[in-house]
Amino acid sequence: MTTDYRVNRQIRIPEVRLIDQNGAQIGVIATAEAMKMAEVAKLDLVEVSPMAKPPVCRILDFGKFKYAQAKKERGHHSRASQLKELRVRPAIDKHDLEYRLDAGRKFLEQGHKVQVVCIFRGRQMAHRARLRGDEEGRREPRRHLQDREPRAPAGQAHDDALVPQVGG
Repeated sequence: MTTDYRVNRQIRIPEVRLIDQNGAQIGVIATAEAMKMAEVAKLDLVEVSPMAKPPVCRILDFGKFKYAQAKKERGHHSRASQLKELRVRPAIDKHDLEYRLDAGRKFLEQGHKVQVVCIFRGRQMAHRARLRGDEEGRREPRRHLQDREPRAPAGQAHDDALVPQVGG
């Protein structure tokens, strides 16, 4: 939400409510007097709330103000929960599976969601139903984690989404 601010000579209202560079309220004064105060402080007079009666103006460095507003608009990048994907194949070696499961546990400990995707190729497509059983590839993650219901296999992949346990 970008806002265009009126600065210095763009403010044409006869009187404004003024806040000085220290954040103290000066009160309602003539705009010309507010501009003189801003010039003496070698700062800008910025109309921060044009809809108020009378409009609220602050004495501040407009460049720094714009930078702070842009930074606030960019927002805080929340890294609380990202979806991480672990890709495995039905014929994965035991060590490779353990390595992937360790990575998945680390992601879950960090608060991320983990999606385990089993990729099938060629003749493996005919044996997808075995995945729904208690194979080692599905039993191991569930021993330590809460999970949602698996979605139905679609195409050449089958996936499960795992979420971190609540309360340890």
